Amino acid sequence: MKIVLASQSPRRKELLGRLVPAFSIQPADIDETPKPNEDPLAYVQRMAAEKAEAVQKESEETLVIASDTTVVLGNEILGKPEDDDEAKRMLRKFSGTTHDVYTAVVITDGTQEERILSQAAVTFYELTDEEIERYLATGDHRDKAGAYGIQSYAGAFVESISGDYYSIVGFPIGAVNQALKKWPDLLS
Repeated sequence: MKIVLASQSPRRKELLGRLVPAFSIQPADIDETPKPNEDPLAYVQRMAAEKAEAVQKESEETLVIASDTTVVLGNEILGKPEDDDEAKRMLRKFSGTTHDVYTAVVITDGTQEERILSQAAVTFYELTDEEIERYLATGDHRDKAGAYGIQSYAGAFVESISGDYYSIVGFPIGAVNQALKKWPDLLS
């Protein structure tokens, strides 16, 4: 059985590569718009499930691993910023506060399925406008939920983390490793 990662994220690709010897990449083409008044936890789990379903339909005899990450402040979902101005607004909201990051993973072979929901609370130091501008100039915020990547430059903004670090990166590698044990022949 072949393995397909339903994501084009370089971070997810790198982390899955630590667990399985070979896999292909096939991003899911789905609408990622939250439904009106959708709960952030329901949203992130729905996104992972819809990605897995979209890719599974196209691939028989395949184990599909789909993941979605959402950043939440209060009850507000902060997705990927449309532009630098929106990214700046998001980072200002995080300044001196704690927000949550949720990553949902769905692993399915079409007959059996494992679902994972991983969470971390991230507290940012107070950020200056200069720090935010310097960060935005790196381009690291593009295509990232919440407008930052903790594994690179934005790591300097983090005062503390409670929960799974890899949930923030977008792929809870430990939980995925445990779930993959349902398919032991794939890990050898």
